[in-house]
Amino acid sequence: MRLLLDTNALLWWLDDPSLVASPARSAIADSSIPVAVSAVTAFEIHTKASLGKLAFEGDLESEMAEEGFDPLPMTFPHAVAAGSLPLIHRDPFDRLLVGQAQVERMTLVTRDRMLPRYGVPVLRA
Repeated sequence: MRLLLDTNALLWWLDDPSLVASPARSAIADSSIPVAVSAVTAFEIHTKASLGKLAFEGDLESEMAEEGFDPLPMTFPHAVAAGSLPLIHRDPFDRLLVGQAQVERMTLVTRDRMLPRYGVPVLRA
C-alpha cells in the first residue's frame, strides 16, 4: 500500500495528527508505508492561502521532508486520467488527486465521501 494524502488530511496531520481518523493515522505513522503529497495539494494550499481562504504560513516542502513524505509531481498521464473522469465531483483539485491515485495505484487518504465513487482505494482521513 502507498498513500496519497488529500489536502485536508495533510493539513490535519501537520496541525494535530489526532484529527486524522485512527486507521489512517496508524498507516501514515507506519514508516514501512510510503506516504506522498501531490504538487496539486501544494498548489491548492498556497492558492487558498493567497486568497485568504486558508491560514497557512509554514514551509510546506520542509514540513513534508520532516515527516518523511514524498513529493508527487503532476504529470501528463495524471492530467489525462483526471480529465477523463466522470463529473461525479466538480472540485478540480480532488479530481486531479483521484487521477494521480489511479495512475500511481495509490490509496487516497481523504474524508471526502464523493471520492470513493471513482473506484480508487480510499482510507478515511
